[in-house]
Amino acid sequence: MFALVDCNNFYVSCERVFNPKLEGKVVVVLSNNDGCIIARSNEAKALGVPMGAPFFQWRSFLMAQGAVVLSSNYTLYRNLSHRVMETLRESAPFVQVYSVDEAFLQLQEDGLRLQGEVICKRVRQWTGIPVSVGIAPTKTLAKVAGKAAKKEGGVFVIETQKAIDQILDRLPVADVWGIGRGRALQLNRMGITTAGQLAEADDHWIRKHLSVTCLKTALELRGTSCFPLDERVPLKQSICCSRSFSQPIGEIEMLFEAVASYTAQAAEKLRNQGSSAASMTVFAQSHPFENSVARHVRLIFPEPTDDTLALITSAKKGVEKLFQSGTAYRKVGIVLEDFVRADAIQGSLFSNGPPNEKRKRALEAVDAVNAKLKYRAVKSAAEGLEQKWRMNRSYSSRRYTTSWEELLTIRL
Repeated sequence: MFALVDCNNFYVSCERVFNPKLEGKVVVVLSNNDGCIIARSNEAKALGVPMGAPFFQWRSFLMAQGAVVLSSNYTLYRNLSHRVMETLRESAPFVQVYSVDEAFLQLQEDGLRLQGEVICKRVRQWTGIPVSVGIAPTKTLAKVAGKAAKKEGGVFVIETQKAIDQILDRLPVADVWGIGRGRALQLNRMGITTAGQLAEADDHWIRKHLSVTCLKTALELRGTSCFPLDERVPLKQSICCSRSFSQPIGEIEMLFEAVASYTAQAAEKLRNQGSSAASMTVFAQSHPFENSVARHVRLIFPEPTDDTLALITSAKKGVEKLFQSGTAYRKVGIVLEDFVRADAIQGSLFSNGPPNEKRKRALEAVDAVNAKLKYRAVKSAAEGLEQKWRMNRSYSSRRYTTSWEELLTIRL
């Protein structure tokens, strides 16, 4: 049996762990540069605050309701996500981390509800994060059960064929895991509007008119497992790192700093999965509604690399090529592509020789320190110290778990 463990209102729950005064209050968390609402407490949902709504349109309403508005604190959220996933590994032999706030588990078939209740209690006690657990014979049905669990006290089990039929007949096909918006519209045109109708469709018809993946989804809805638990983290085929600025930037030095920071973050992710990149794309955009300018430069390396300093040097050359004096940029970023395994690089005839072992060991030490502290404490000087280009976070909470200066203070 599969279990889907889903953290309830995860970003809001993370904030409440260290600020219990937020319990019972209307709370919303904003996106980068405090632009849109990306997380809502149940109290905010009850007021009709929509997901993804521009904050400026709802500011007056939220202030009138006494809402608490917070900037996204990704450092805190990543750290608490790690704690939740480590707690789940204490509860089940196999765990597949699906997203920052979701994971699939494999459970024994006996005492399923009790197992789910134990998981909920343990995660809440060890991390402070409330979770819901949906349990079913397949991962797709576990997703369905997970949604029901949020309304049924935290744990919902789909075990019998009768229970499967009852819940699928009421579930819109658009809400099925793996059925995107476009596919849902196609199915609706074909007369399939519920998950139950998709499950009952003929296999040959699904293969002919839809796809093999849709056939597997239909089989999963019937209770036949087609998507096994996979504990391996799939390797990325490209890594993009970019941000919008809080204010337009027209100085090339500040663009250098921003690109250097994004490149360093991408290089760290590259090394973590044991890959090297053979190419890089640097891009910059101005305001989309004011004399819009969007330019990019693609750089091909003599041989693949994962060296942060070498990548930063190339990224700065890219900025020099695309920069236009007099243009105020709102966004800049880089994309690393064409990956090969770091231990299987074929050298170039025109390369500068074998990798610099001292620099390689230095980068390994930097990665180890940053991994231990759970944030990038050691950085390249090219990233700048003041970083005036950093995104706006006017309502940010503290990094309670990763910064000595921001630890929670308790007074007796």
